[in-house]
Amino acid sequence: MQSTLTRRQILAAALVLAPIVAFGLPRIGWAQETPAPAPAPVPSPAPVADMALGDPNAPLTVIEYAMYSCPHCADFNRDTFPQVKKDYIDTGKIRWIFREVYFNKPGLWAAMIARCAPADRYFGIADLVFSTQNAWMVNPDGSVRDDASMMQALYRIGRQAGLSDAEMDKCMNDRAFAESLVAAYQKNAAADGINSTPTFIMGGKKVGSGYMPYDQFKAELDKALGA
Repeated sequence: MQSTLTRRQILAAALVLAPIVAFGLPRIGWAQETPAPAPAPVPSPAPVADMALGDPNAPLTVIEYAMYSCPHCADFNRDTFPQVKKDYIDTGKIRWIFREVYFNKPGLWAAMIARCAPADRYFGIADLVFSTQNAWMVNPDGSVRDDASMMQALYRIGRQAGLSDAEMDKCMNDRAFAESLVAAYQKNAAADGINSTPTFIMGGKKVGSGYMPYDQFKAELDKALGA
């Protein structure tokens, strides 16, 4: 069982490295004296659905750009978001859209695990990933996990959320799925000028970035709502 799991993790890691190259990292050692053949046409990535909570007709839409490996994002999810959900989302005042940011491989891997389940289970898994962030990213001795160990930890979270290994294997080895997520991230981040996490857009306007306690975030929401 151990050897099978390790092979699965290696395949997944190798797959997800491919879309990271698309972020604009240099390709070292590709210098050529003659022009390279024209690449074959690549199909456009499939559309990626926004993950959202609340009434689609709410008077205000709030977009959170966050990364699963970001400590400030985990703090916001733990300390601020539950009260925002209770006071503003569940009462129909705002529509909440969560958009993943991929500044690193772990952020992308965790997002892929969270999206393995049906959309109606997404936020439950997202909360689990955020609340166990330190456990899946860091070893008991305080060192950062290597890729294989991190993937093992993410699989454990997926199992806890009711996902099977087969379901997660299918997600993590789906190159088109990974590339679609990266393409959607790039498009949205460029449109909204996202360069840090968490960042919040309220009614189409960027209102700040970084961790905000509930009282501060509430003030921004009330201002955007005209309260």
